[in-house]
Amino acid sequence: MEISENLLCLFSAEVDRRDDSYRIEVPAHELTVGDVEAGNVYRVALLESGESSPRETAEKSAKRDDQGPPIAEGDRRTVDIEDIGKQGDGIARVERGYVIIVPETEIGDRVTIEIRNVQENLAFGEVIEHVEPTLHE
Repeated sequence: MEISENLLCLFSAEVDRRDDSYRIEVPAHELTVGDVEAGNVYRVALLESGESSPRETAEKSAKRDDQGPPIAEGDRRTVDIEDIGKQGDGIARVERGYVIIVPETEIGDRVTIEIRNVQENLAFGEVIEHVEPTLHE
């Protein structure tokens, strides 16, 4: 799946059912003033949260091969934030240049993350802790 350069925001939210429709609320802090206007039409993509049990996570990790993503949901990694995306989220790269998007980080941060959602060409991680860089780096 390709991510459009026109991506305005990326966040997690619960889907509510109301009568014969489903609704998602976009938190105001996810958008810059002027990005979205009432009455306009926008494309929305829904991805499963990927929440799984430790056993399922271990099974997924065991099944990984060199052709798929080098990580699995539930994995923990210490990564360096190398870049910032258009929406202000940190970007880290691991094996084979695989991209992990890490919200609430800045370039140069070293963080331990838990992988929350894995896709074919990128993943999303949640910061577990900030790690101090070692002196010889």
